[in-house]
Amino acid sequence: MENISSYLPFLRGYDFTGKIPVIIDFYATWCGPCKALAPQIERLAKEYEGRVKVLKVDVDKNEALASAARIQSIPTMFFISIDGVIERHTGALPYVELKKKADELTKRNA
Repeated sequence: MENISSYLPFLRGYDFTGKIPVIIDFYATWCGPCKALAPQIERLAKEYEGRVKVLKVDVDKNEALASAARIQSIPTMFFISIDGVIERHTGALPYVELKKKADELTKRNA
């Protein structure tokens, strides 16, 4: 799992289509639901390592990216398929639901 502190260099080097699916967690350090979700995101990143890219973006440190992504509430998660289709979810999800979303992404990738 990568924690993005400066998104510009990262985005220059990463293509969101054609490789592996991506899950992006937009969060803030002061956000209670974000803190509760963090261990679940870390668990998901470990379980799906090599099959799904899991990224965390601190909206306070990456205001331009958060604005471009139209993040108005946190946590917000993007589930991005290998063909670049983004499914957006606002609010924390239980691990069972995160796993289900990751499974859907990997099935599309198969």
